[in-house]
Amino acid sequence: MVDMAYGRVSAKDQNPERQLLKFRELGIEERFTFVDRQSGKDFNRERYNAMRLMLREGDLLYLDALDRLGRDYDGILKEWKYITREVKADIVCLENESLFDSRRFKALGDMGKLLEDQFLSMLAWGAEQERKKNRVRQAEGIAIAKKDGVKFGRPKKQIGPNFIQVYEKWKAGELTGVSAMNELGMSKTTFYRYIADYESTIV
Repeated sequence: MVDMAYGRVSAKDQNPERQLLKFRELGIEERFTFVDRQSGKDFNRERYNAMRLMLREGDLLYLDALDRLGRDYDGILKEWKYITREVKADIVCLENESLFDSRRFKALGDMGKLLEDQFLSMLAWGAEQERKKNRVRQAEGIAIAKKDGVKFGRPKKQIGPNFIQVYEKWKAGELTGVSAMNELGMSKTTFYRYIADYESTIV
């Protein structure tokens, strides 16, 4: 029997340290702690799938909260049942440990399965509805900001005289694209992005 932990943050620039601290306090070894830095919209996550492959009967998986497992209502239920009923491991959600502990449901036999299904359905549905509400709020916020003149997207680069000079030589066929990139010290992607930005300002 092995104690494992799975944590997740929604973006690469978010810090999972709060979750990791909880796992360390439980004494879970680093090699059995798995963290993804990506959305929970589906289960195509590298570290999650590695953890899933390692789980064995009798193991105990700790989550910080149910929504760290995922954001999709059906997916959460499917994964919970796969881990607890097919693999026969257990799950504890630390945020609501008194409620989210699969060992408590197992102790009640068939009645426990029924209660577990109803309870998970209700809470997973709530998590998905909250996600949908957040999307609506975000869309409404963007619409209001646009109405107020806020512009979204990548700001255009400041085009200097050196770029313009090289650009004009390149446009006239006096320089190849590779030579122009080398002279400016730019990658191919950056060079053509600058061109697009510059040409959009030419009337």
